Parts: sequence; C-alpha cells; structure tokens
Amino acid sequence: MQQRALGPFTVSAIGLGCMNICHAYGPPVPEAQAERLLLAALDAGVTHFDTAALYGFGASETIVGKVLSKHRSRFTLASKCGMQGVDVKGDGQLVRVIDGRPATLRATCEAALQRLRTDVIDLYYLHRWDKQVPIEESVGALGDLVRAGKIRAVGLSEVSAATLRRAHAEHPIAAVQTEYSLWTRNPEIAVLDACREIGAAFVAFSPVGRGYLAAEVDPAALDAKDIRRTMPRFAPEHMAANRRWLVPYRAMAAELGCTPAQLAIAWLLHKAPHILPIPGTANVDHLLEDLGADGVVLSADAMQRLQALVNENTVSGNRYNEQANREVDTEVFAG
Repeated sequence: MQQRALGPFTVSAIGLGCMNICHAYGPPVPEAQAERLLLAALDAGVTHFDTAALYGFGASETIVGKVLSKHRSRFTLASKCGMQGVDVKGDGQLVRVIDGRPATLRATCEAALQRLRTDVIDLYYLHRWDKQVPIEESVGALGDLVRAGKIRAVGLSEVSAATLRRAHAEHPIAAVQTEYSLWTRNPEIAVLDACREIGAAFVAFSPVGRGYLAAEVDPAALDAKDIRRTMPRFAPEHMAANRRWLVPYRAMAAELGCTPAQLAIAWLLHKAPHILPIPGTANVDHLLEDLGADGVVLSADAMQRLQALVNENTVSGNRYNEQANREVDTEVFAG
C-alpha cells in the first residue's frame, strides 16, 4: 500500500476508523467479529488505526487494546479526548459530553492508556473544541502530555483554519481530522490549505459519505440508533434529490473498473498527498474493498468529472443537524 506522512509517522495511505465496531451505526458487533476485522486490517497492510474515548464510551479503545496491543510495534495508534461518556445524573447512564478542560483531558488520557494497553498513544486528538475553554488551554494540556511521554503528537478534529492556527501557535499540530468526501467538501474552504501550510496531515473520516457513496442507503431500513437518522442529508426528501447524481456516479465507477466505494476513496488519495482517508466498517469484505482503492488510478479528466458531478452545489441536505453543527468549528459554504 502507498505510504503517507501522519505528522512524524509514516503510515499506510488508507487507515481504519474503529468507530463502526461498537458505535453510531447500530448495535456493537460481536467481539469475535471486531477481532477478525482488526487483524484482517493489520494483515492487509493497514498501519494507522484510529479510535476515540467516545466510541462506545470506551468500548472501541478496549477492543483495540485487547486485540492489537500484542502487535503494538506494527502500527500507529490514534485516539481522541475531549468528548466522552459521562454519568451526569448519577444513574449509571452515560451521555455524550464535550469537555476540553485540562484536568479532564489528562484523566481521559490516563483511562485511554489503560484501555488501549499501551504506555503511549502516538497521535491524540482533541475530538471537539470545547468552546467554553480557550483552544490554547486544551492544546496546552495536550502539549503537557507530550512532554510527559503519554502521547507523541497532538491533533485536532472538526476545527476551522483560524482555530488550527491558534492551536499550532501553542503547540505543533500534527494532524487535523474532519469529515471529507465527494459529498462533504467543507475542508476545501480553508482547512486543507492551512494544514499544508503548517505541515499537518489531513485525516478524512467518512470518506464514503457514511456509506452513501458505497451503496444506496434506505433511510427507513436504518437501525433505530443509527446516527444517520439524525442527519438531514439522510431524510427521504434529500435522498430522493441525491439519487440524481448517484446513478451516473455508479456508472463512472463501472467505467473506471472499480467499485463506488473505491472511487470515493481514490478521489481523496488523488486530491493531495497530505490527505489520509480512514474508512470505517465492521465487515472484512468491505474493509478489503476499501483498501483496494489504493490501486485505482484516476486521470485529471476523471477527477474533474467527479468533482463536477458530486459537490456542495449538487448534494442536497446538511451533513449535521443543528445541535451537531453548533458543536463543530468547521467552515461552511455560504447558503
């Protein structure tokens, strides 16, 4: 597989997002299935695994640690803090909370190290900027963790170019992770260029459009707890509008000799050398399909045709609902 820079590390150009095994798209998969997936990724050449304290409220970090800790020298480990499950009411029910206070970040890191069964996390992101805490304070705390040997590099998730530059002035930022795909182009406004300017990698999560660029999604068939039910883009009326470009998109994949999912990931790989997609899945077959994007070659003409077909003007519906939009700091297109 191609290799790319992830801050100070060299990793496989395509990594694995480890959310799907326990979080967001329905009930957690059986542990044996998660283990098969993680080991299959490692055997296929994936050397970049990305998890978070939030995913399954620690469950993803736990299974990643259990399965992969014995292979720790073979991969770069990324995780996230600043958004996790908290028992707010004292009734044992965890709810998602954004908390970027230094003490919370330190405590979250200590718990993550235990779950991941490691002495150090290679790349540790601030999952969301807690807007009640200056970004310099949160990033300063992460810098302290670097100096303490708990983490090796600092990343940010879903931030604007302005926030990135403020953070980078406090401590070097190795990577920014944000949703980016053909149908979510917000990073092109400013963050992609800002990352290139400061020498940070850009890690693209949901590179196949939360599954829509891989196979048509039926909103009515989604699990009751599937987060896509809360996303306007997956409402029936927007799905109907987006089918107008989905058919020619699939036809283009067939013309180019790849699957729709591979085409979406290959587009990202061709956009810039500092972009690293991290598709997520709980299915080994889907994993191997995604990794096959590494061998897809797109001409300049194919890139132009793709970008004209699927972009911020042709896609219907917002990627997040109002609450989730308030929680991120990313730029948005006018209108």
